[in-house]
Amino acid sequence: MPQLPIDGHILLVTAGKIGAAYALSLPTGWWSEKQGHAVGIRTFPIVAMASCGYLLTLSGIGGSDGLSANSRVLQGLVAGIGFVGGGAIVKEGVSVRGTATAASIWNMGAIGAAIAFGRYEVAIVLALLNLLTLEGLVPLKKRLDREEEKKEEAEKKEDGLNAPRHD
Repeated sequence: MPQLPIDGHILLVTAGKIGAAYALSLPTGWWSEKQGHAVGIRTFPIVAMASCGYLLTLSGIGGSDGLSANSRVLQGLVAGIGFVGGGAIVKEGVSVRGTATAASIWNMGAIGAAIAFGRYEVAIVLALLNLLTLEGLVPLKKRLDREEEKKEEAEKKEDGLNAPRHD
């Protein structure tokens, strides 16, 4: 039986990197799932792992060819993940929902890419700030939304008072 040309050390390093992409994206997926979003616990880790995997596949190519290949793959990932994220955006009347989810999907791709390039510090900061933004800024978002609603109500009242009367 032919032996597969697999280096055990490389396999462990690769599994560790893809596992790190999975682990860093899981909290955002968990949060999204808890909020009842259509995109959640499965999608976020898959995007991060796939981004990491695509770039790891090219890691053995050196020189300017490797740089060009990585650049093209990274460009394709950014565009492709943008397309996936676009599916999370929903327009209902005059309001638009899902933009934070779409941006988070894009961020998961950046996390996976950062890990593939060995930039764990970038991936960790991205993961933490993504979660902080989604969870920690909710009170501020609600306050801003309430202020906008009050402003719109005041404008409607003002328009009603200034409307011509047809008696």
